[in-house]
Amino acid sequence: MNFRGLLRKLPIERFRNPPPVVAVLRLDGVIGPKQWRSALSLSGQAEAIERAFATSGLNAVALAVNSPGGSPVQSALLYRRIRQLAEEKKVPVFAFAEDVAASGGYWLALAGDEIYAEEASLIGSIGVVTGTFGVHRLIERFGIERRLYTAGDNKSMLDPFLPEDPDDVARLSVLQQDIHDSFKDHVRRRRVGKINPADEALFSGEVLTGRMALPRGLVDGIGDLRSVMRARFGDKVKLIAIGERRRRRWLPRLLPAERERWAPVADLLYWLEARALWARFGL
Repeated sequence: MNFRGLLRKLPIERFRNPPPVVAVLRLDGVIGPKQWRSALSLSGQAEAIERAFATSGLNAVALAVNSPGGSPVQSALLYRRIRQLAEEKKVPVFAFAEDVAASGGYWLALAGDEIYAEEASLIGSIGVVTGTFGVHRLIERFGIERRLYTAGDNKSMLDPFLPEDPDDVARLSVLQQDIHDSFKDHVRRRRVGKINPADEALFSGEVLTGRMALPRGLVDGIGDLRSVMRARFGDKVKLIAIGERRRRRWLPRLLPAERERWAPVADLLYWLEARALWARFGL
């Protein structure tokens, strides 16, 4: 018998009938590789996910999702880790969209057995977007010559310092289509019986409000995390926030000087990329 089972034998009501427990895991921000220090990634969230599913007396895990998307790979890795633990522990998962659960953010929400949103939440954007820039005219103006050496005809693609190559655009389109097909398959599999799989408009990259998404099956209901969990598990349900543990402040000083020197530049580039993603949804 485990420790919790022993407590239930004590003649104390709160031990004999403990309240239901729901671990709350916040997935907030742009999804990106671990090199983006503030982005959501598996390496940054793995410990928090493990702790959520290791919570004592756990009845469910609730995901508070607020993300405009980002890396499809990190979205898939985070989703897969959550689902693996949910199946291992036999614990239901509920996802709650806040301002945005779109693109990769909706991929994360699909980790929930049920998905809820506010009426004005932005949902969907089931598509693939790639952004880049071209500065070849700028460097020509300053007399800068771009030199690029490759082995393999397709090694370089869409180099921002060279004029746009139609063949590169065609290759990118093939990659985007394959990722998009994977995304569509993922949505159809997770929302089977809830969406119309022939409704191609769902997969056009269109963004819906929570109220619009409900009749089309992308969400299961309108509601916030606390209200839905109280309705499901009772007013005495215990919501336990699982936070990401902060790293010690002295760790950056142990990094090589060159890496530390360029860290502000990397942070600025991440901020610009993040702002561009949030701006797509008016935020």
